[in-house]
Amino acid sequence: MASLFRFAAPPEFYRLAGQAVPVFGTLAAVLTGIGLYLGFFVAPTDAQQGEVYRIMFIHVPAAWMAMFVYLVMAFWAGVGLVFNTRLSSVMASALAPTGALMAFLSLWTGALWGRPTWGTYWDWDARMTSTLILLFLYMGFMALHSAIDDVRRADRAAGVLALVGVVNVPIIYFSVQWWNTLHQGASITLGKAPTIAAPMLWSMLVMALAFWMYSIAVALTRARALVLERERGAEWVRQVSAGRTSA
Repeated sequence: MASLFRFAAPPEFYRLAGQAVPVFGTLAAVLTGIGLYLGFFVAPTDAQQGEVYRIMFIHVPAAWMAMFVYLVMAFWAGVGLVFNTRLSSVMASALAPTGALMAFLSLWTGALWGRPTWGTYWDWDARMTSTLILLFLYMGFMALHSAIDDVRRADRAAGVLALVGVVNVPIIYFSVQWWNTLHQGASITLGKAPTIAAPMLWSMLVMALAFWMYSIAVALTRARALVLERERGAEWVRQVSAGRTSA
């Protein structure tokens, strides 16, 4: 067990994250290429929406990741609050910009898809509004953290906000069941078979995996930068900086 805790040490995490980033980045690029090819050249034209439905191969994975990243961010924030572990708070801070990007992509592509489908870019229905709130939660997390000079106090304050905001995630997910919205019910659920064609399903799942790999790669990259910033007085950071200079 003690050997596992050594990976939480900033120098060890920095080294392992540096090795992992190229792997996840490469997987993200390859899967994105495969997913876009399947989505735009293999998946059939939708009988009702025509070609415009292909926006869902970006929109749906982005919406999934916006919710999932928030839950992961809140988890690390909670671990940081309970155990006072610096690296946990670093991971929460590193995930926030990526989650905000996913929430923005979800809203933006949803608006582009909504115009030809529903006749409007925006409607204040439950899912759209709760997703917009999710974006504001991400932005609030980052703004609150930046507004407090003391890093430990900033971690705690932003962590509390992240945990409070978790309640919004099930609201987003179940909004189509709880309220009458423009969005249709979920086409993919754990309890029953998917209701979309297999090529469409595989395209969407591959793109979702690509977004997942991308999120891991950029979060680890950002976490490495935050670790260097927070540990800048440590000897190992000076050695890393010297190695970069000599390189």
